[in-house]
Amino acid sequence: MHRRRRTALLLSAAIAAAPLLTACGNDAHPGAAAVVGGQRITVSQLESRVNEVRAAQRAAVQDEAQYAQAVARTGSLTRDTLHGMVLDRVLHRAAQDAGVTVTRKEIQQMRTGLEQQAGGAEALETTWLQQYGVAPERLEENLRLQLEAQKLAAKLGTDTSRPEFWKALSDASQKLGVDLNPRYGTWDVQKSSRVDAETPWLREVTAAGQQQTA
Repeated sequence: MHRRRRTALLLSAAIAAAPLLTACGNDAHPGAAAVVGGQRITVSQLESRVNEVRAAQRAAVQDEAQYAQAVARTGSLTRDTLHGMVLDRVLHRAAQDAGVTVTRKEIQQMRTGLEQQAGGAEALETTWLQQYGVAPERLEENLRLQLEAQKLAAKLGTDTSRPEFWKALSDASQKLGVDLNPRYGTWDVQKSSRVDAETPWLREVTAAGQQQTA
């Protein structure tokens, strides 16, 4: 599998599957699901994102049983979606700090390449929805995230599976002061190796990509 595709899968998996840690602290921001860099991600914004995915899942299947299966496979969608929304802001800050930018042209080029590999635009949207919980209208936003991650890793002389990359995100989290509503967990900014140490899916995705390139 092409390295760009493997990296896209890795970061999408991280956004969709990375677990939040155990809840702690007090809810100092009523109505907020999280506060990142002093900016609120409201509960209503989070619910709107979740509803986008649910609506797309409902439109993609033919009967109630299939829809129920899709919902069951994404039972932690709300927490996963919030993780993605926070990670998006953290990664963007880390990229800014490193002088990394992503252009509209780069996003379109990436999308075109992924569509060719997936078998068309609709197939790509379906893949991102089913595997990563990304609604079609958020696809390009997610691809921007992938590109920022790739370019940041390249700037650091590493890749997105390495502790050096996640250390940059940890530093950005520290600067932003990420604060989650306790009902959704907490954001640990101290363990720069948290993803590598606590998420076996990261090693599985990386290994799968390496096998396909062999």
